[in-house]
Amino acid sequence: MKVSVVQMDMLLAEPEYNFKHAEELIRKAAKDKPDVITLPETWNTGFFPKENLEKLSDKNGEKVKAVFGSLAKELNVNIVAGSVANSKDGKIYNTSFTFNRSGECIAEYDKTHLFTNMGEEKYFEWGKNVVTFEIDGVKCGIIICYDIRFLELVRTLSLQGIEVLFVVSQWPDRRLKHWQILNMARAIENQMFVVCTNSCGTANETKYAGHSAIIDPFGEIIAEGNDSEVILNGEIDLNIIKNIRDTINVYRDRNPKLYKIN
Repeated sequence: MKVSVVQMDMLLAEPEYNFKHAEELIRKAAKDKPDVITLPETWNTGFFPKENLEKLSDKNGEKVKAVFGSLAKELNVNIVAGSVANSKDGKIYNTSFTFNRSGECIAEYDKTHLFTNMGEEKYFEWGKNVVTFEIDGVKCGIIICYDIRFLELVRTLSLQGIEVLFVVSQWPDRRLKHWQILNMARAIENQMFVVCTNSCGTANETKYAGHSAIIDPFGEIIAEGNDSEVILNGEIDLNIIKNIRDTINVYRDRNPKLYKIN
């Protein structure tokens, strides 16, 4: 599986510009003929404008589906379209949409852990569901930014059989080390590939870290960005998963009767 990671710099509260820019970057990434292209978190609005957020949000994902569903079909590529501020059912969600090569929306995930340090829960509704999907026959999972700190969520996805975890984010530069270590740890402890797509640039006073990466189940970095806008390309060899699980089978050796997590 060949993956192209779009580390995008977006403008805060400028969805019209951001949609156009995201499409430009997707088309540029598609020239390398990847199987999957990814975007970061809330790329339509940035993270996150507190004034007029509902007006700035997509409406039930309609524009994302129209633009990126059509793009996926036209370019014959799977698109993990990051996440967007998404207004539905009278509330605003931080929602990720994924499209297959036919342009069908095959996964919709609402962020389940909201970042209360920045008051995200005052503007967005908590997601309620864990989501998996298949890309070209490969079982995958999706989480959004702060979700990466909750190992229970990622282990739940891994126990459902995913081999690739997509992480879409707007992670700040001041916690870059956390971003790198947490993504690497989730890859190693769950013996799976992690494709983490972060934003870059500055919104208000927050500088975002970039350093998107593709990480293998051994924790080795296949590709990693810097702090500028860039498209990363990397190849995922799924045979590595079988190799490491045959060598160190943590799934066989788990002792779940000891684990009491509420």
